[in-house]
Amino acid sequence: MPLPAQRLVSFGAPVVELSEEDLALLHALQIAPRVPWLEASEILGAHPATLARRWERLRAAGLAWITAHLRGDPAEMVVAFVDVECDPGRRDEAVAVLAAIPEAQTIDVATSHPDLSLTVFARSLVDCAERVLPQIAGAPGVNRIQSELCTRLHSGGHSWRLAALDRAQVAAFAELGRVEPYTGALPAACFDLLPLLVRNGRAAAAEMARELGRSPATVHRQLAKVLGSGLLSFRCEVAQGPAGYPVACKWLAKVPPGQHAQAAAAISGLRNVRLVASTTGQTNFTIMMWLRTVADVMTAEVTIQDRVPGIELVQSTVMLRAVKRVGFMLGPDGAATGDVVNSPALLD
Repeated sequence: MPLPAQRLVSFGAPVVELSEEDLALLHALQIAPRVPWLEASEILGAHPATLARRWERLRAAGLAWITAHLRGDPAEMVVAFVDVECDPGRRDEAVAVLAAIPEAQTIDVATSHPDLSLTVFARSLVDCAERVLPQIAGAPGVNRIQSELCTRLHSGGHSWRLAALDRAQVAAFAELGRVEPYTGALPAACFDLLPLLVRNGRAAAAEMARELGRSPATVHRQLAKVLGSGLLSFRCEVAQGPAGYPVACKWLAKVPPGQHAQAAAAISGLRNVRLVASTTGQTNFTIMMWLRTVADVMTAEVTIQDRVPGIELVQSTVMLRAVKRVGFMLGPDGAATGDVVNSPALLD
């Protein structure tokens, strides 16, 4: 069922209202982040210029943004979930330093132990263990860290949806979101496009050509290769509170190793799921959901246990807010500030 319009207050700003049309546009861009406005207009029943203006308003307010990021596949890179305990009264000091670390791609502030929850991308296990984790542990205000490695990413934020479109519209945008596969090795020049796509996942070839000092035709060919390579995951992100889901909760759980795939399939079908991952450590399964109220935490736990008999929910942590999500810095209300810290692999 489509979501109702959301009326929101951004701290220090006038009242912002997300209409049903806004939500439908955002859902469409979650499915097909780079869809041309002309093609989107035929499905949404709005003029292309109207869609462009609507998107620019949402983007300028930091309520939504489109980015590209490394897929986070543990077969290709190291993904670690790092819990951070801070010295009393020094959490904000720690956050300021940790947010500047490129490898710390996502940072959530928790209500209790741990103080901070980080998602880390690293080039290799050695790089993670010998450089990145010590850098996190040595940040001012950090008292202790504990890390688990992601062994399988079953579901991530890129697959979360607002559920504002009907089935026919979802299918139409899914078809428009398909790209021609590129199976060859990416030429070195193609990698120059990656940081630009991180900042703006809808960046056009002509726009990137001006920034890179190349011809539009050349960048158009390079962009097609990047899009078809599958190296990047594109996503339309939304400010958590304005989207109507101000509460985030993370569970650490235990699932028998042979049942991870079935458990992930059962849980990933829930609309509120933002993350399902298998991990190393005393617990071996991590789940994160976006919820409307704290009361929904208990409901979610019952639902998880109903869907996955035998799962042991060892620890639940409610997040106060996110300060960084996949490189984008966020304000107190969850809106994007415009500051971006690129993933380390994109800086090379």
